[in-house]
This record gives sequence, structure tokens and C-alpha cells, in this order.
Amino acid sequence: MVAPEGPKTSASIDRSACNKEPSKENLITQLLIDGDLFLFKAVAAAEYEADWGDGIFVASTNVKQAQDMVISMIDSVKTALNSDDIVIVLSGSKNFRYTVDPSYKSNRKSRKPLGYKALTTWIYETYPGKVISQDILEADDYLGILATKPGAIDRIIVSDDKDLKTIPGRLFRMSELSTIDEDQADRYWWSQVLTGDATDGYKGCPGVGPVKAEAILSKPGDRWENVRQAYLKAGLTTEDAVLQARLARILHFDDWDTATKSVRLWAPQSA
Repeated sequence: MVAPEGPKTSASIDRSACNKEPSKENLITQLLIDGDLFLFKAVAAAEYEADWGDGIFVASTNVKQAQDMVISMIDSVKTALNSDDIVIVLSGSKNFRYTVDPSYKSNRKSRKPLGYKALTTWIYETYPGKVISQDILEADDYLGILATKPGAIDRIIVSDDKDLKTIPGRLFRMSELSTIDEDQADRYWWSQVLTGDATDGYKGCPGVGPVKAEAILSKPGDRWENVRQAYLKAGLTTEDAVLQARLARILHFDDWDTATKSVRLWAPQSA
């Protein structure tokens, strides 16, 4: 695997666009990097399998190769987005969603590639003061909180994870820079609530795929009410719909209590 290439030059990329402010000309551009993704890509690419004969296979990882790949990926996005101000975000040791639904991600049985823990220790040492994590938060959630935090900083999320399309602001994904407005982010979140996510292990609404979800979200009226009615029609409850919405939601700044370091779970306004 090679490091991601630079961005595709396109007239559609507006470098003055930003999270919520109309002008960013005099603001610092800060890159919020999905550290989990970078580390996983690097160690996965540097893992090798050796056949020792007699049916014995041994896996090993070239950690130096993985380190070089991480540096290359970080340097690549810094050049592509013309900023040296980076924050590398890693997942904490726990995940609040397990308290919301103990079966969350229970379908994930595979191990992390060899060397992941060593690479995590190395990145803290190599980028002092630039690597952060928060217990109970996945990297996605911390990225969402930081990206939507009010302030005079032009923040860009750097991640290939599609779930970050639920966060309004700027996203550098698959070597493309895009601006996601509030309505687009909200609509993508509700689409996830309806269709579910097999990778993350939440089911969504039975019988609803992307096409049907689009039809439901295109109906007039309140999106939450339309989603709730879809769940009821499928034989489920309002509580089921709320649970799926909480599992699908990548946290925004307003979903996080900075004083108590706890999550404000999403709830319908009528609740």
C-alpha cells in the first residue's frame, strides 16, 4: 500500500469555504487527522505472512515501514491542504456506545494488525502535543466535536470514513476536499439511521436500503417523524428508532459536556 496521493486539482474546491463562517481568509487552517485510520492503514500494509513449512505460518510486521508510511501520509495531507497545524485524533480506551447498546460492534471479531500498539506509542513520541484521545470517545466522535467547536479556526477533518459525512464543515476524504452544510450532514445521518451500518453493528430499520431511505427522507415534514413512522411501519417502536439514531450519530460539539466529559445523548425535541 502506498500513501494517499495529493488532492485532485479541481475548480470545485473552494479553499475559502469552511465550517460555518462565510470567510476564512485570515484564519488558521487546522487539520483534524483520523489517527486510527492512518495507523491501521500503515500497520496493515507493513504486515507480512511467512510460510515456515509443515503447515506453520507466521505473521510479522515491519514497524519501521509502518512509521515511514504514517509520516508520509501526514506530510501528504499537510502539503495538499497547505497547513502545518495538525491534530492527530485517536480513539479512547472505552466507547460510550457500549453503554447505549452492549451489542454495538459485537460482530467485529478480527484482531488489529500486528504492531498497532507499538505504532500508537511511537506516534505520541514522534508528534508530541499533537496527538489526543478521550476516554469513552471513538476518534470519529472526537473529530466531530472538534470540527463543530465554535471559534476562529478553519478546521478540516482528514478521514476516509464515510461516517464523517454526518459532520457539517470541511472534509478531506479520498483525496477530495468537500464542504458539507448542516442540511447535508443531517440528511446523511438520518439515512444512516434508516439503513444501519453492518460494519459498526447497528441494524437500522428492517427492509430499508439506500433507495427507500432516500424516499422516506424526501417526504415533506419533520425528518425525525418520518423516520419514526418508518420504524413503526416495520413493526418496531419509537424507542428502537431513538436507539439507532444514538448509535448512528457522530457527536457534535453540543453533544459533549466539556465540564463533566460526558455525552449528551440525542433525544427527540418532543421528548
